[in-house]
Amino acid sequence: MRTHSAARLLSVVVLSGSFAMLSTTSFAAGAFDGMAGYWNGSGKVELSDGSTERIRCRASYAVAGEGRLLQQTLVCASTSAKFDITSHVEENGGRITGTWTEASRNANGQVTGTARGGRVDAQVAGPGFSASLSVATRGASQSVSIVPQGTNVRNVSVSLKKR
Repeated sequence: MRTHSAARLLSVVVLSGSFAMLSTTSFAAGAFDGMAGYWNGSGKVELSDGSTERIRCRASYAVAGEGRLLQQTLVCASTSAKFDITSHVEENGGRITGTWTEASRNANGQVTGTARGGRVDAQVAGPGFSASLSVATRGASQSVSIVPQGTNVRNVSVSLKKR
């Protein structure tokens, strides 16, 4: 059961991590300006029993529409799971909306929230789960905090750097 729950949570983590790139230090020119390219990083998943699992991620981002459209491909792996996510996100007036698909599990869902001053606060949802997501960006580094609902996971934290 723990592996199934951890895999479901890691799916939320990866999905949420895929939206980590939504934050920039300035939204004047376009919410996703400066995000194009390759990113990687690692973090940990904390389960309700106190145990943790390390996760590593690599991402590729394409930006269009004067910096307001983002297409992302994200691959993350831990000792118990691997995920391959593609996302399409749009920013309009500080509000973000988008969709995601996880190829190996044939799963999909939506993201909604706000983006202001280098910070993203969002809700990520799909069939059978949801999560709150906070992202802070400083230059070429980002810190991500994810709190899933309805799982045995307490918290997820991931740090990403632009290559």
